[in-house]
Amino acid sequence: MAVDGPSGSGKTTVARWLLDELHPRGVSAAVVPTDHFATWHRPVSWWPRLVEGVLDPLSRGEAGRYRRLDWSSGVPRYGESVSVPVVDVLVVEGVSSGRCAVRSRLSQLCWIHGPDAVRRLRRSVARDGPTEREQLRAWQRFEDGWFAADDTMATADSCIRNDEERD
Repeated sequence: MAVDGPSGSGKTTVARWLLDELHPRGVSAAVVPTDHFATWHRPVSWWPRLVEGVLDPLSRGEAGRYRRLDWSSGVPRYGESVSVPVVDVLVVEGVSSGRCAVRSRLSQLCWIHGPDAVRRLRRSVARDGPTEREQLRAWQRFEDGWFAADDTMATADSCIRNDEERD
């Protein structure tokens, strides 16, 4: 399953909610955030790392593994190794998680439609810090082009409108 949508729309919140709903029902589930892969300069071209490290092994019934990006120094570096167990439901959450190239593997594509760009930027800055404001603005411009070209929202199986005021 993919949970996709623009930055600051609430994808991470929805992914956590999904786990909270599935686990008590005895459904094993895990989340892999695209934030563990993407950088400012490589917003979507990292995809082969996810396919080779996680999606392909899981499709063979084997655990996946990848090295998440560590941003603690302000510059992305490969950090800790993350193991992804074989689960009933894998949720890939983040910008471009529902991209055209993976849709044939998805059982569900959920689009999170957030508030306007100004409020989403405010949410993202609150999450990532004021020093990232200009990078986040550039990211929003990238997203606009990416989603228009990929047609992600139009191909979603479900849409969640998340205009809730949290800022």
